[in-house]
Amino acid sequence: MILNVSHLAKAFAGSPVIRDASFFLNEHDKAAIVGLNGTGKSTLLNLITGELPADSGIVTFKKDCRVGYLHQNNNIDSALTVREELTQVIQPILDMEARLAELQEAMKHASGEDLDALYREYERTEHAYETADGYQARSRVNGVLNGLGFTEEEAGKRMHDLSGGQKTRVFLGKLLLEQPDIILLDEPTNHLDLRSIEWLETWLMNFSGAVVIVSHDRYFLDRIVNRVFDIENGIVNGYEGNYTRYAEKKAEVRASQLRAYLNQQAEIRHQEEVIRKLKSFNREKSIKRAESREKMLNRVERLDRPAEEKADMALSFSMLEESGNDVLQAEGLAKSFGSQELFRDVSFELKRGEHVAIIGDNGTGKTTILKIINGLLAPDAGSVTLGARVLIAYYDQEHAVLHPEKTLFEELQDTWPDMNNTEVRSMLAAFLFTGDDVFKRIADLSGGERGRVSLAKLMLSQANLLILDEPTNHLDIVSKEILEDAIRRFPGTVLYVSHDRYFINRTATRILDLTGKKLLNYIGNYDYYLEKKADVERAAGIMSGAGNLAGDASSASLPGGAGGLGGSRNTGAAGNGAGPSSGCSGFPGGSSDTADGAVNSSRADWELAKAQKAAEKKRKQQLEKCENRIHELETIVSEVEDAFSLPENQRDAAKLLTLQRQKEAAEAELETLYEEWEALASEDDV
Repeated sequence: MILNVSHLAKAFAGSPVIRDASFFLNEHDKAAIVGLNGTGKSTLLNLITGELPADSGIVTFKKDCRVGYLHQNNNIDSALTVREELTQVIQPILDMEARLAELQEAMKHASGEDLDALYREYERTEHAYETADGYQARSRVNGVLNGLGFTEEEAGKRMHDLSGGQKTRVFLGKLLLEQPDIILLDEPTNHLDLRSIEWLETWLMNFSGAVVIVSHDRYFLDRIVNRVFDIENGIVNGYEGNYTRYAEKKAEVRASQLRAYLNQQAEIRHQEEVIRKLKSFNREKSIKRAESREKMLNRVERLDRPAEEKADMALSFSMLEESGNDVLQAEGLAKSFGSQELFRDVSFELKRGEHVAIIGDNGTGKTTILKIINGLLAPDAGSVTLGARVLIAYYDQEHAVLHPEKTLFEELQDTWPDMNNTEVRSMLAAFLFTGDDVFKRIADLSGGERGRVSLAKLMLSQANLLILDEPTNHLDIVSKEILEDAIRRFPGTVLYVSHDRYFINRTATRILDLTGKKLLNYIGNYDYYLEKKADVERAAGIMSGAGNLAGDASSASLPGGAGGLGGSRNTGAAGNGAGPSSGCSGFPGGSSDTADGAVNSSRADWELAKAQKAAEKKRKQQLEKCENRIHELETIVSEVEDAFSLPENQRDAAKLLTLQRQKEAAEAELETLYEEWEALASEDDV
């Protein structure tokens, strides 16, 4: 065990964020921390590293454990270049290298005991150098630079000239080169392109130490982690398996808890109704039975309703009208900025109903293509032609379509003046903005909140061509899944740029890969793209997995000797290009015995359901008959009791005896019927 967390708790301003969290991590575990935005994922990492003091609880690491921690914002500000900053990590190895060279030179001019002493020092230093894998040290630096997407030019830039995202990549590179015993990563893929994310996945999968990751990248988590810690309402629950297994298991657990809660509530309501009915009989024994049931009911340990995920966005896309079959035609597009050519002679078309993802490395021009289509940028060459009745709605990752000084309410009402106040508020509420939230300024919103406002405007547009630039940025996992489902249901056409491979896998029917300044076409989702990538790039004359830096980015850059940009992958369910399985007797992939078994099973199920339905009908008839007879007998008892008080009967002993026998007979039958009714009623809702 490398990490043990025991009864950890943290609250801010009296509001609990982490409640009594206890879990452990073994030396080779790869774990994810997941949860909605604001649930305390980064807080938990800060508590584990001690950067944030806990209110209570203990965090212990294995003795002499070396911990590496990547924050979301890692500000390295120095005059060193990117390469020099990374090379600092291997400086002790370079010092040994220099000392070995000095010793070699000194041994040329020494003799006797001096030579023996130099030789012994050389052997010790060489052993330490080999133990530290010194011969591959420079290659590891090159491999990390290349893997994290730094070009030769960028590797020579000074740290203080880099963007925040570039600095975070350098910090991540230093962390990987240090190879601590446990690595904690907070959103490590935020500033990486697809190629770099794939490289990092392979590195982490081959890393021999432990890893804890906070990430919204579900595909990334699926490939790496074997454990998931879920934070919900401050409670940390652990699940075995990758992200997909966790999601399935959590859904099963939530469904089971909800079923148990609903079943108990139904039973409580049923028992309360039986108690009410028994009391309504107004007989001593039925009242005692009611009181006995009440005592039993009060002793029942009531289940709490399972906590709901946050209220979901009500997102669905509809079209004002359908476009023609030919939606968009781009021909010979080219674009450069100064001396930097992004792409040239790019052509593609969109057909009605296609959902197309544009992927590619950072800086290749994906967003530029979307801006050209939307008329926000002019191409250097080529043209874009829209088909008949095409209405475009554009989701900009920078949310430039939003007005910073407007409130949420004004943003919608000014765009759609026909909407009344109630309609505007209802729409904003559907995107989780309620109460005074609607009067917040756009400028004061978080990235995720701006994304929700942009999605609301996108939904109101009723366009038939949706153009989306990184639509999942800043969205938590639940919101991503809602957006995925909305796009999958949308009958119109979608063109989007995304680096979210899980999102692409669920929503894309076609992929356009912008690489080598051209677009390569793949008819399928992301798994299909991975399967065919090498073949398509080879046919297009593009080196598959070509690096940005000269130098060795192969096995030396990865712990355990895995390839720098290769490695295994999970392709998910087969389906793209797969033919039907063979079979006989008219049942694909199965035998007639299997078919007969299925038929017999179906008939048995039908007969069982029929028998259950008949039994329930009979029970209800018996219950109704019993209640009717109870009512008749209670009427008889009441009439007999009234007859007892009549003056003419008070003087007639024979009459009183007859009335007494009628009452006793009725009450005896009632006692039997009460028991019968209680038994029949207890079968209800069981």
